[in-house]
Order: sequence, then C-alpha cells, then structure tokens
Amino acid sequence: MKILRASEDYLEAMLIMKQKHGYIRSIDVAEYLGVTKPSVTYTTKRLRENGYITMDADGLITLTDSGMEIASNMLGRHKALTKFLISLGIDDITAEKDACKIEHDISQQTFEAICAHAMEHEGKPVE
Repeated sequence: MKILRASEDYLEAMLIMKQKHGYIRSIDVAEYLGVTKPSVTYTTKRLRENGYITMDADGLITLTDSGMEIASNMLGRHKALTKFLISLGIDDITAEKDACKIEHDISQQTFEAICAHAMEHEGKPVE
C-alpha cells in the first residue's frame, strides 16, 4: 500500500518524539511539525484507521509494527541524506530541510546509489 507523504512525515515525527521523550503525544507532534492540533487529530485518526498507530485512553500514541517500519525507514533515509548533503558542503539547516523533501521522492535504487557513492568517496557508510 502506498502511504501519503504527509503520513510518512507524521510517522517519522512520532518516532523522533518517542526517541526524544520516551512517549508520543499529539501536541509534541504538532509542535515538531509546525502544524495545528486539529491537523494532527485528523491525521492520527487516518493513521489509526490504517493500522499504523494506536492511542491509549490518555491519548498517548504507539507506533504499530507497520508504522514503526515506515517511520524507521523514513528517519534512516532522512539522516543518510542529510549527512550526504552536508558532505557536499551544504549548510546543516538547508541540508536538513532538503533531505526532508528528497527522502519521499527518490526511489530505493537512487537512495542506495547515493549511499554507495558516499561510502565509496568517504570510506564509511552513510547512516
């Protein structure tokens, strides 16, 4: 199933919140992504309906296995692409923003080629 780019961003943000705080709250996701609470409410409903997250009675969010797989993949791509762009001389902030745009749109084949190229030129994996 193809997942929407925005949903990938939300799942990635949720994983980042989990790593940062040890839990995931809608308000933290909204703040991190710079979106409104109603936007998060709408998207979390869709993510729940599609089986990517669950929410408990207190509103804490948990990534399901399928949600975690997507979130981990997107976060890994994001980190690798950010590191690659920085190695090209792009400043940290621009590299971070551009990596977020690129991570959704390139094929797995292109992503792997970028990583292989970086590894060949740096002698270490881009992760």
